[in-house]
Amino acid sequence: MSTVVVVDYGMGNLRSVAKAIEHVAPQADVRVSSDAREIAAADRVVVPGQGAMPDCMRELSARGLREAVIRAAAEKPFLGICVGLQMLFGHAEEGDVMGLEILPGRVPRFPLAAMVAPDGTRLKVPHMGWNQVHQAEAHALWDGIEDDARFYFVHSYYVEPQNPDVIAGSTHYGIPFTSAIARANIFAVQFHPEKSAQAGLRLLGNFMRWNP
Repeated sequence: MSTVVVVDYGMGNLRSVAKAIEHVAPQADVRVSSDAREIAAADRVVVPGQGAMPDCMRELSARGLREAVIRAAAEKPFLGICVGLQMLFGHAEEGDVMGLEILPGRVPRFPLAAMVAPDGTRLKVPHMGWNQVHQAEAHALWDGIEDDARFYFVHSYYVEPQNPDVIAGSTHYGIPFTSAIARANIFAVQFHPEKSAQAGLRLLGNFMRWNP
């Protein structure tokens, strides 16, 4: 039986993520855990996150989970969600903090001057609600999900990878931005699959079947 740990560092919609995974993988052993040993022993690891990046990074370190997450991202199927995507990169404008630096790149805020819809109206920040994700490449986690399917977003910051080869999906909100990345055993998304109806559940199910 596959064991998946949803990492609990006090920042994220943990229970709804765990419930969504239980729904798509009823045979799996799904655990919400802040124990580094459980993370190390898991077959798969999910790192969700919401809220401010400085708070997330502080709590991750305070709970002794920073190294456990870095090791998991190096060794086993790893899914990052929202801030769980952003923390994979380097400098974040929010709070002027550094992420885990697993991937080169930065995390800027949506530029207010560019937040204009095609009809000329101002776009609000945070970007909140449903939007399309254009699949930049074929990937096992996109299996059965239509290109430009809609997913649910809530964020004011986005990732800007230094290496475009890791971009797995992009979205447009005033500007085009990276909404999914993939590298080896890592897949991470800016949107919330647990809030994204059938497309989101399909992605979570694909993650549970994925053997990178």
